[in-house]
Amino acid sequence: MRDVPELIDGYHKFLETRYPQEAALYRALAVGGQEPKTMVIACCDSRADPSAIFNAKPGELFIVRNVANLVPPHEPYGDYHGTSAALEFAVEGLMVETILVMGHARCGGIRAFLDGLYEPTDEPGFIDRWMSLLNPARNEALRDVGEEVIEKQQEALEHAAIRHSLENLQTFPCIKRRLADGSLRLRGAYFDIADGRLLALDPVTNKFVSVE
Repeated sequence: MRDVPELIDGYHKFLETRYPQEAALYRALAVGGQEPKTMVIACCDSRADPSAIFNAKPGELFIVRNVANLVPPHEPYGDYHGTSAALEFAVEGLMVETILVMGHARCGGIRAFLDGLYEPTDEPGFIDRWMSLLNPARNEALRDVGEEVIEKQQEALEHAAIRHSLENLQTFPCIKRRLADGSLRLRGAYFDIADGRLLALDPVTNKFVSVE
């Protein structure tokens, strides 16, 4: 790793500053294991780090990040399902109490999808198939905003993608069981990179409102 000096420098700063402040916590987590109450499904965009946004300590959040913070529907047959496997582990193994799907403004993956970059091709790649999860959400978003400028369409799709992922979560049997017995809740949030504003999806109105 010596050819990546920024990582080494960052580690040294962590070791000198943050680690001494939380050394006891790290040791307790090493011995006792993790017991996070919240799972966050977020975008892998480098500008929207859930741990930083929520000022979380080690062990507080179980985080899965992927392109455009998407959740696929429950598909028990197939090959490899990283996000689905993490969901199953969080819900049945860690017994998290909340699953939060957090999207963000100016998502590059969603903008590229709107621009047609991930349209089906003769030789589809991994990301083409992944981004196709947005098709139902796009129909909803464009129906609501019509011929608005592309920035408004993007924001609408970013919001719709969160709602659609929350719907897909409810197709997982383990999640449906926990929702039914009241031991699990699903929530949505939206972070604006430019001004640090966080919106929460109101479970009653299904609209995004500012977190005060």
